[in-house]
Amino acid sequence: MFAIIRITLKGIFRDRIFQGILVTALFFLAIPGVASLSMRQVTELSLTLSLSLLSFIMLLLAVFLGGTSLWKDIERRYTYSVLGLPISRQSYLLGRFFGVAFFMLLATLVLGLATAAVVAFTSGVYPPERPIVWVNVGACALFIALKYILLVAIAFFFSSLSTSFFLPIFGTLAAFLTGGVTQQVYEYLQSPAGGELPLVVRHAAAGLYYLLPNFSAFDLNVNAIYGLPLSVNELAFAVLYCVVYTGIMLSCASVIFLRREMR
Repeated sequence: MFAIIRITLKGIFRDRIFQGILVTALFFLAIPGVASLSMRQVTELSLTLSLSLLSFIMLLLAVFLGGTSLWKDIERRYTYSVLGLPISRQSYLLGRFFGVAFFMLLATLVLGLATAAVVAFTSGVYPPERPIVWVNVGACALFIALKYILLVAIAFFFSSLSTSFFLPIFGTLAAFLTGGVTQQVYEYLQSPAGGELPLVVRHAAAGLYYLLPNFSAFDLNVNAIYGLPLSVNELAFAVLYCVVYTGIMLSCASVIFLRREMR
């Protein structure tokens, strides 16, 4: 498995998709200038833009790397030669996933340092009214990484089902969009207005709430931007949720990939 992880990392660094997405990181250089246009809260705006750009780049990496890793191997018939070696399909799939997941953590570290440099520069030029809580900023970047590692697991699940890249790419995007609003839908169902909906609709929506991913649990932007205290219980729950949901997705992907016919 470790050999597959190493090969995956080498392939990512050589991938043109990664090189193209990397160009997007140059927008970090423009954030201090854009944030300075604000009359107030320049540092907060700089931090908001930096975290948004970090999240956007991680989304692109998760969708394209997670959604195309297996498909490229099968399309290029690389999978056939690898599976001819004494390695199981599950080990191959997990090696690919952990290779992408490790790269996501590495990318978060680099982009997080870029975010810190931008915010430190902006706060030096425009001192903020409230001090920057760097622990919150670091935790926010880490949980952004966890969110998109979970999304990579979902992408691998779709990749194990499909023979083309359309389902992994668009299925992963659909999962990301729906996972961002599941909590709001659930809260609406618990409100008095939601109680007026038909019982069947409320039960169906509640079922989808537990079935679909909930990415709002990983959103610490407000805590990072305004220095609000973090809840240890909520952080622990989010980590546990990521581990369990990722494990379920990878287990399902492994079973499907094991039964899949290679042609």
